[in-house]
Amino acid sequence: MSVRSGDKKTKILNPITIEKDFGGPIGAAFLTIFLPLTTIFLHLCCNEKYLAQGLSLEFNKVKDLFYDEVIVNFKENFFNERIWLVYCSWFFILVFLDFILPGKHLKGVELRDGTKLSYKINGLAMMGLLASTLIARFIQTNGEMPELSFIYDNILSLLCTSIFFSILLSCFVYICSYLPLMMSKNGINTNERILAAGGNSGNVIFDWFMGRELNPRILTWDIKLYCELRPGMLLWLLINISCLHKHYIETGGKLNQSLLLVNLLQGFYIVDGVLNEEGCLSMIDITTDGFGFMLAFGDLTWVPFTYSLQSRYLVLNPIQIGWLNFSLIILLNILGYYVFHSSNSQKANFRKDPASFNQMKSIKTKTGTLLLCDGWWKLSQHINYFGDWIMSWSWCLPTGFNTPLTYFYVIYFGFLLLHRQKRDEDKCRKKYGESWKEYERKVPYKIIPYIY
Repeated sequence: MSVRSGDKKTKILNPITIEKDFGGPIGAAFLTIFLPLTTIFLHLCCNEKYLAQGLSLEFNKVKDLFYDEVIVNFKENFFNERIWLVYCSWFFILVFLDFILPGKHLKGVELRDGTKLSYKINGLAMMGLLASTLIARFIQTNGEMPELSFIYDNILSLLCTSIFFSILLSCFVYICSYLPLMMSKNGINTNERILAAGGNSGNVIFDWFMGRELNPRILTWDIKLYCELRPGMLLWLLINISCLHKHYIETGGKLNQSLLLVNLLQGFYIVDGVLNEEGCLSMIDITTDGFGFMLAFGDLTWVPFTYSLQSRYLVLNPIQIGWLNFSLIILLNILGYYVFHSSNSQKANFRKDPASFNQMKSIKTKTGTLLLCDGWWKLSQHINYFGDWIMSWSWCLPTGFNTPLTYFYVIYFGFLLLHRQKRDEDKCRKKYGESWKEYERKVPYKIIPYIY
């Protein structure tokens, strides 16, 4: 723990973590094992052998399937040289493109040492290049696109490789968090890294899982923001497209309504996220959480291989939902997106220029921050979460109701939003004190208006 001198008092730069999230070291160790096994289980429930029978699988069948598919082929899944070459090429080519593609530079939130990190925002160039490459390859190969077939045929090996890669990356950033900085930051804190408030406990397992350093970087390249929106998100897009391509090839050029709809809705979400990456700069993942196994695994494995579950299921279980249901699900997605995007934009604009919102009700806190409690934000404290959750339903409904497996995302995402809301609430209560109590009286609902 180190300190620096201020005008009136000494500030702690890297306070020791007292309250440990996720049940502390024991919980971190459990999740390190449980989460990878969950991703593998979901994959096994959605393959050709079991035809996506999902949660109806008996324990002995799951055990046998795990043994046959994972244990027997352990080396092929985790240490396949070709898969490692492909995965590392994918990861580091995107790193290279992140450096060379044009973009704008923006400042992040102010850190504890008074500085603001610079971030390169080039999502538009990245998506343009990826889309152009896919179109060119489709034309060049007359629609065969062997790269997409390779992805679909090797999903399990790619999944296992990404798990191992996440472990290695987590170890790398953890070790680097103990190395002194080799350059100054505006003349302040010339040799000390800023650690995450929730990952500086001194326990190796817990800090490795949560992420010890807040913003691990190589020179000006930010590892955390890159992993948030590049290798995992774009791989999710490619896995979905590979499922659509698989069905297209096997049926002689036909398109299944449900599979097409899932691709369109999730594809829009991915592209929108990448194109609006500057919004991540104020997200809790970037501003508060350290970068350790939790985020590395979440970005590189959990997102691409569990969020693509609906597409993988629909390849094996094609469903025709009819154009009426097709249209209604699109309308549901539009509603969710409107609530999510409009509420986020209102809050972002309020933060940039509070004076232009002087006609709207807000609460001034002891820190000088204004808490907006009008417009979208009088409906609930996290109305944007509600919009996001509505969108998640539109991704699952195209799969029908034959198995709860394909609704895993909407259930998991609901619990994730509840957990984020609780973390944010605890932080705000400590930060704003009585002002937060007043805010809770004016905006009593947490996420869903008039319900919770």
